[in-house]
Amino acid sequence: MFTSITEQSGHETPLLEDKVVVDGCVDYRGHPVHRYNSGGWRSATFIIGVEVAERFAYYGIESNLITFLTGPLGQSTATAAENVNAWSGTASLLPLLGALLADSVLGRYRTILFASSIYILGLGLLTLSALLPSNCKTTENISSCSPDRLQLFVFFFSLYLVALGQGGHKPCVQAFGADQFDGQEPEESKAKSSFFNWWYFFMCAVILVTVSILNYIQDNIGWSLGFGIPCVVMAAALAVFLLGTRTYRYSIKVEERSVFLRIGRVLVAAVRNWKATPSLPAFKEEASGMIAYQSSGQFKFLNKALYAPDGLKCSVSDVEETKSVLRLVPIWASCLAYAVVFAQPPTFFTKQGVTMDRSISPTFQVPSASLQSFISLSIVIFIPIYDRVFVPHARRITQKPSGITLLQRIGIGMFLSAMSMMIAAVVEMMRLKTAKDYGLVDTPNATIPMSVCWLIPQYVFSGVANVFTMVGLQEFFYDQVTAELRSVGLSLYLSIFGVGSFLSSFLISIIEKATSEDGRDSWFADNLNRAHLDYFYWLLAGLSFVLLIVYQYFAKHYIYRTANIGV
Repeated sequence: MFTSITEQSGHETPLLEDKVVVDGCVDYRGHPVHRYNSGGWRSATFIIGVEVAERFAYYGIESNLITFLTGPLGQSTATAAENVNAWSGTASLLPLLGALLADSVLGRYRTILFASSIYILGLGLLTLSALLPSNCKTTENISSCSPDRLQLFVFFFSLYLVALGQGGHKPCVQAFGADQFDGQEPEESKAKSSFFNWWYFFMCAVILVTVSILNYIQDNIGWSLGFGIPCVVMAAALAVFLLGTRTYRYSIKVEERSVFLRIGRVLVAAVRNWKATPSLPAFKEEASGMIAYQSSGQFKFLNKALYAPDGLKCSVSDVEETKSVLRLVPIWASCLAYAVVFAQPPTFFTKQGVTMDRSISPTFQVPSASLQSFISLSIVIFIPIYDRVFVPHARRITQKPSGITLLQRIGIGMFLSAMSMMIAAVVEMMRLKTAKDYGLVDTPNATIPMSVCWLIPQYVFSGVANVFTMVGLQEFFYDQVTAELRSVGLSLYLSIFGVGSFLSSFLISIIEKATSEDGRDSWFADNLNRAHLDYFYWLLAGLSFVLLIVYQYFAKHYIYRTANIGV
C-alpha cells in the first residue's frame, strides 16, 4: 500500500491517488501510465504548439494564395479563384483519409508525425518554387504571361503535399490533445473543457498574426520568405512535439474493424437486402440466437444481428452507427451554400481590396489579404458576447440550458452568412460606380478612390456567422453520432467545406464560360472594373436563402439523438 512519506526536506511523495494508473492509456513504450507523471497540460502544451504552427502555415498560404496565382504565376482572376477553391476543398476532404489512416493503421501519434513530415516537405518545395525565376510581370496585360512549366509543376505539387499533410493533422491533433486528459477524473475533466476553449483561442490568435504579418511579408518583401517562414516554424514545432513523446498518454487501440469499414459493411448489406429475391429463405439463425427474417422483400432485425442474403452479418450497434451518420446527411447537404460563401474571403474579397485605397500613411498600404483578420477578430470579440450575453437572455426566453438549440444556432449563422453576401454585393456596386465616376473603368491597375474599410462589414458579418454556424456545426456533428464515430462526425463536418469549395470552383467555371461568350467581359474579368462580382454575390445570397429554407424544413423535423439538447 502506498502512503504519504515525509522526507527530510518536508516535501511529500505523490499520494496513492497520484499513483493511479490511467485506464485505456499506455506510455510510449506500451507500459501503463500513472496520472501524476503523464498527460495533462504539460503534454497538451506540446500538442497545441504543433497545431498553432500548422494553422500558421496553412493560413499563411491560403489567405494570400490568389495574389500569388494572379501575380508571379500570371493566372486570370477566375482561374486563380478556381485553383484556390480546388486546393482548399481537397484540404478539407483529406481529413477523411487521415481519420481512416489513424483509426485503422498508424494511430494518432504516428499519423501526426507522418503528416508533419509531409507538411514540411511541401512547405520546403513551395519555398523553392517561389525562388525559381518567373517571367511574369504585373501589367495591365497580365494574361500574356507564360510561367515556366517547372515552376508550375513544383508549385502545385508542393501545394497539394501541404494539403495532404493538413489532412493527416486535422482529425488527429485536437483529439490527441484531448486524450491527455482523463474525462473520468473530476479535475482533469475540467481541464479538458478548458483545453478546448484555449485551443480555439490560440487558433483564432494565430490566424490574426498570420494575415496581419505574413501577408505583408509576402506582398512587400518576397514570396520565398513568406513561404519559408512557415516551413521553419513547422519544423521547429515538430521538434517541440517530439520532446513531449515520453509524457504523452497513448490510447490503447481497440482491436476491431474501422468505423469506416463497419459503416461500409452495413451499407453493402442494406443494398444486398434490397436486391434480395423471394426465393431466399425466410429465416436465418445461428446457435447464438441472432436472427433476421425476410418480410416484404426486406430483412427485419431481431436480437443482435442483421444478415444479408449471402450471410454477411452486421450487429445492431453497427446498424445504429450507420443510421446516426445517415440522418445527418440532409443537414450536411443544406449547409453547402454556407460553405460556398465561406470560400469567398480568400479569393474575390481579397481581389476587391487590391483595387481600393489601402493607404494608412504615405508609405504604408494594408495588404488586402490582411483584411481577413477582421473575421478572426470578430470571432474573438463575439464569442464572449454570445456566451455571457446572448445565451443567458435566450435561456430566460426559451427555458433551455443552451439558450437555443444547435440547429437554431446553425440557422442563425446561415442567415448572417447570406446577409454578408448582400452587403458584399452592395459594396461592389458602389466600387464599380466609383470607378465609372472617376473614369477608371479601363485602368485596372489604378487605385479607386474608395477606402478599403468599406469591405470591413462583410468580413465582420462572416466572422459573426462563423460563431453561430461553424461552432454549431462542429458541436452538432460531434454530438449527434455515437462516441466511436466522433472522429467520423468531425471529418464529415470538415467535408462540408471541402465540397463547398469544389462547388464554388464549379460555379466560377460555369459562370466564366457563360458570361464571356461573344467576346464579352465575364463576371470575373481580370479587369475587375469591367467585371460583375456584384452579380455573383447576389447569386450566392439567393442560393443561401433558398437552402436556408430547405435547412429549416429538415431542422424542424430533426430528432436529436441525446436528451440533453433542447429541440
